[in-house]
Amino acid sequence: MPMNRMLAATLVLGLGTLGAASVEAQTTFSFGLWGDMPYAKANDAPKLPALVADMNASDIEFSMYDGDIKDGSSNCTDDVYTDAIKLFNSLKSPTVYIPGDNEWTDCHRTNNGGYDNLERLAHIRKTMFNTPNSFGQKTMELEHQGKPGEKFAENVRFMRHGVMFVGLNVPGSNNNKVLDDKDCTSKSARTPAQCAADNAEYAERDAANIAWMHDAFQKAKADKAPGIMIVFQADLGFDIPETEEVDESRTPGRNGYAAFLDNIISETKNFPGQVVIVHGDTHYFKVDKPLATATAMIGNLTRIETFGSPNVHWIKVSVDPTSRDVFTFHPMIVPGN
Repeated sequence: MPMNRMLAATLVLGLGTLGAASVEAQTTFSFGLWGDMPYAKANDAPKLPALVADMNASDIEFSMYDGDIKDGSSNCTDDVYTDAIKLFNSLKSPTVYIPGDNEWTDCHRTNNGGYDNLERLAHIRKTMFNTPNSFGQKTMELEHQGKPGEKFAENVRFMRHGVMFVGLNVPGSNNNKVLDDKDCTSKSARTPAQCAADNAEYAERDAANIAWMHDAFQKAKADKAPGIMIVFQADLGFDIPETEEVDESRTPGRNGYAAFLDNIISETKNFPGQVVIVHGDTHYFKVDKPLATATAMIGNLTRIETFGSPNVHWIKVSVDPTSRDVFTFHPMIVPGN
């Protein structure tokens, strides 16, 4: 399908007419979307101060970071996570972090240090999701699927002025699903036992993600929310093969995102408002309707892909819960970056 790389100053999504809804707690507001930075191999670090300053000078109420706090060919050392915490806490407004593949799924690779990637996931949960709150100089309390520091603590959701927001641990590299023995050991020191553990982790987390998302849709409908935004890291295979040798997105039985995507489609078709899915992973800013054919388009489902290294920019989202459009997207190109 075509890759729509739209860089218009303002992009507006249409929304079909909603039924009568309570808007007493609803008001206009804005927030930010960003991710996939900084990458050492692209020398992104000098660009971060300008990015942070630009976001801090805006009127956003919060931001959501959709994964990849480092590049995919550097070691998964503990300082990577502490540096990310410092970055997120340099934002004046609350910052919600969603994990990406570079900081856990891919850490087993030899060029990432040959870590046990499930140990790195446990480390993220213990160090970055050990409280109910977001990051940022000003924090906000989030609802977590798991207890602080424990399994699925990284899956979050919250309501803001009548709109539902969901963060899910759906990372690149096929959602941590191991396809076969070759996939297990390619560029990796993983053992068969570790790959079996990865597949067990994938199956359990995939089911948990779907359940958390379903509950969020149910709550959004019960609260008559005009919109819901679901943020995760992985490009689910909308545009190009994600791996070097296997296009798992189009091979039956090999796609680690199939059940999750099927559930997004099902939930969206049964939701009367606007559904926006946000991801990073492939680093091209996009706004589109990401289905296989035009005749299969779901009118109220829209995909946003955030900027990523070496493009150190962000997206400002304006929200008017009482309007037909609900979400308006503004690509924020940071001067000098």
